[in-house]
Amino acid sequence: MENKTPRQYSLVKFDFDSLDEKYHSQMPFTRKGVYVFFGEIPNMPGHCVIADQKTGQILSGFHTGNFVELTEEEV
Repeated sequence: MENKTPRQYSLVKFDFDSLDEKYHSQMPFTRKGVYVFFGEIPNMPGHCVIADQKTGQILSGFHTGNFVELTEEEV
């Protein structure tokens, strides 16, 4: 599976399948969570800034490859 960087400001979900299960409980994300992808951090390649769509909480420094855009059916 190809890791494609989500488009800026797109709605995304955390891809739990892209991460070893032993780390799932350490993540601040939920399987039903929807997040706004703000983009990659320029001086931290491969890491991004996102916001929880429901709460507005800003999260940063997570691996860009762990997020996938929602499909039209999921939106």
